[in-house]
Amino acid sequence: MDRAEISAKHSEFLFPCVVNYYAEPLAIARGSGLRVTDTEGREYLDFFGGILTVSLGHCYEPIASKVCDQVRRLQHTSTLYPNEWIVALAEKLAQITPRGLSQSFLSNSGTEADETALILARMHAGGAGDIIALRHCYAGRSLMAINVSAHASWRLIPSQVPGIKHAHAPYCYRCALGLSYPECGLRCAHDIEELIATETCGRVAAFIAEPILGVGGFIVPPKEYFPIAVDIVRRHGGIFICDEVQTGFGRTGDRMNGIEHWGIEPEVMTFAKGMANGFPIAATVATPEVAGALAGLTVSTFGGNPVCAVAALATIETIESEGVAERSATMGARLRQGLDELAARHACIGEVRGMGLMLAIELVADRASKEPSPEKTVALMEAARDEGLLLGKGGLYGNVLRIAPPMLVSEAEIAEAIEKLARAFAHVT
Repeated sequence: MDRAEISAKHSEFLFPCVVNYYAEPLAIARGSGLRVTDTEGREYLDFFGGILTVSLGHCYEPIASKVCDQVRRLQHTSTLYPNEWIVALAEKLAQITPRGLSQSFLSNSGTEADETALILARMHAGGAGDIIALRHCYAGRSLMAINVSAHASWRLIPSQVPGIKHAHAPYCYRCALGLSYPECGLRCAHDIEELIATETCGRVAAFIAEPILGVGGFIVPPKEYFPIAVDIVRRHGGIFICDEVQTGFGRTGDRMNGIEHWGIEPEVMTFAKGMANGFPIAATVATPEVAGALAGLTVSTFGGNPVCAVAALATIETIESEGVAERSATMGARLRQGLDELAARHACIGEVRGMGLMLAIELVADRASKEPSPEKTVALMEAARDEGLLLGKGGLYGNVLRIAPPMLVSEAEIAEAIEKLARAFAHVT
């Protein structure tokens, strides 16, 4: 099918809410490495990787070959039957997560991983206690995950799940308290104490947070934030659920897990997206004490599917053998340098932020007012596409360009992307 036919059938047979980037939908036909090709034969440099999901590269052969072999050997059993791939993956997750997290529940998506973690936390608390999440966070599409998410545009329906409270996000560029770091004394973190005292029953089941807020626009908390916030929550009986759906597997540079940069060891961690280089798999990893609280009969029909488990194992093996976490730090520094140089030339760039290969540009009408400019963001995405560069978008106001290429990106590809982005900025501004 050509682009026009695909677009027509998409409009006719898919829900209207299924969002597409670009005024004229982009129909991708194939991919290799960091490049994808549309149905009309035009090639693009992909610097968003299927929302940080293609962690190493499109159709990466060391993974593709193992997946093809597994499809011919055993494709599916469900969690009703143990198999060597599900246990090997669970063992590997226990090895690469902080100490004490040794038991996993495998599922299909970040939504399911977060939902499992939240149910687990409430059962661990004996059914008592509230959930604390962050404003600007995103947890997925299930009913509970929608209620945890703190973006009006993603919540879809009025609040239906009680006992979920939202703390101030550590969003220094747009501090909700009107303060400046570090003179603020981390007021956003300390305010969790008052939130518990005024908005909850006094007991907390869990605090769920992303090390870097992904959909929120790659917001990076100060180094003191998590030690303060997690300590407060634990003093009130809660556990820490670290949502690594976007930050995991070396994405933030130098560490396998994003939260390691803050020196905190969670009781529960959730993973998905880049876990298997594009195959649908997710994991909720917990300490045995917390994992044991999930009582009753539980099954995940596709959780731990042998094919996806093999893809995840092959992805992690490559990340370890190729030093991908360290590579993310090095390549991320080069990418950050290019983005900072763009910021020096364009007053519409309010802030460049991020860690490793998880970087963002926040666009504003002007730096003095910091007024969000979603219009410039849309225009820049269109201009970048015309230059053959694919980027992501995010932020509460829709004014953040999210830049997260597959982590085997080369220096030459980073230079090419910066050059394309520079031309896009020149065109728009």
